[in-house]
Amino acid sequence: MSQNDLLNITCASINDASEHMSRLLRARRPNYSLPQALYNDPTLFRIDMEEIFQKEWLFVGMSSEIPKKGDYFTVEIGQNPVLVVRDAEGKIGAFHNTCRHRGSRLCSAQRGKVANLVCPYHQWTYDLKGNLLFAGTEMGKAFEMKEHGLKRAHCKTAGGFIFVCLATEPPDSDMDAFLATLDEYMAPYDVENTKLAVESHMYEKANWKLVIENNRECYHCAASHPELLNSLLEWDDVQDPRAPQSFIDYYNAQAAEWDKQGIPHRHQSFGLRNRIVRMPLKEGTKVMTIDGGVGCNKLMGRFTSYYQGSMRILHLPNSWNHMQSDHFIVFRVLPISAQETMVTTKWFVHKDAVEGVDYDPERLRQVWDATNDQDRILGEENQRGINSVGYQPGPYSETYEFGVINFIDWYCETVMKNLDR
Repeated sequence: MSQNDLLNITCASINDASEHMSRLLRARRPNYSLPQALYNDPTLFRIDMEEIFQKEWLFVGMSSEIPKKGDYFTVEIGQNPVLVVRDAEGKIGAFHNTCRHRGSRLCSAQRGKVANLVCPYHQWTYDLKGNLLFAGTEMGKAFEMKEHGLKRAHCKTAGGFIFVCLATEPPDSDMDAFLATLDEYMAPYDVENTKLAVESHMYEKANWKLVIENNRECYHCAASHPELLNSLLEWDDVQDPRAPQSFIDYYNAQAAEWDKQGIPHRHQSFGLRNRIVRMPLKEGTKVMTIDGGVGCNKLMGRFTSYYQGSMRILHLPNSWNHMQSDHFIVFRVLPISAQETMVTTKWFVHKDAVEGVDYDPERLRQVWDATNDQDRILGEENQRGINSVGYQPGPYSETYEFGVINFIDWYCETVMKNLDR
């Protein structure tokens, strides 16, 4: 069989998978969970990676993780290694982490600091803007250095959040409006003067959509998350149809205090994809620690009070976040395979806070370590059940699971839009 024959078979297989995906999405029943194949089929998982994770804006990390020139971190988006680095001018950029010589990864460490980017294979060397500086005389006099710089990935930053997009052309969307609001709402935190205190990486044997679905509802919280509910009020925001008047009154009282301090808090939504809202924690609770007490002795940014609730930031397809007065927590979801996902959690504190004096990493992470593991078990059991020949899509509650409905609607609309391009 010739290479052309193999290529034709591959292309036909991809086209068949895309058509199958389209048929499933068009035929799906509104407000019901997805057909089984969209949660466990490796071929349709490839479509997810191509149409969502290789075309949409993804959260990858925070600017304070790379505070100085030459600081970098790496991230794996499916089979696409990506390098995020701060250049000599202080600007943050993203590159495909692959050498222009023979494709080796340039940086294999999770994070580090470099003067230049040097490929460990044959020592091709690039500056922090991706320009090729050295390729050796072996390449010959006709070799054009300028034609072999690193390939950039699209990169945007706002409020300390770093987003990348692997598409040749990033999608038209309301992303810029979201980023402008994110800048405004994150200003009180002064993210550039924070630091990464601790992080975790949790491997979950479940499809990435099940991880997000689980996060988008608190229907399961009372039975599964005792540590979390020590501090968290389970209502999504004042628009939550379950929210009682007592909660709305409590929110309004807290909102009046935030207004006095000039702290942004009003619900802001940008389609189904992006949302920001500040919600109070349980009365008397300062932050999301096991007892609701202080997590770090140094407040962040311009906060003068611990009672700032939790500012919740949603960015589909891969992030949710809780921003508080003395520390904040960011979550990043990246698929590994049709039934495997990596969930990364990071805790940030004021850059001058001293570990063991101002904060205890174990105390910071106690609530969310427990919650993440509880959610892992729920997700893995969900996956096992969906894999059964007895599975069929089931109904979502429009009251308790409206957030899941919004996510699934966004996912289906986005895949269909990208497949039709």
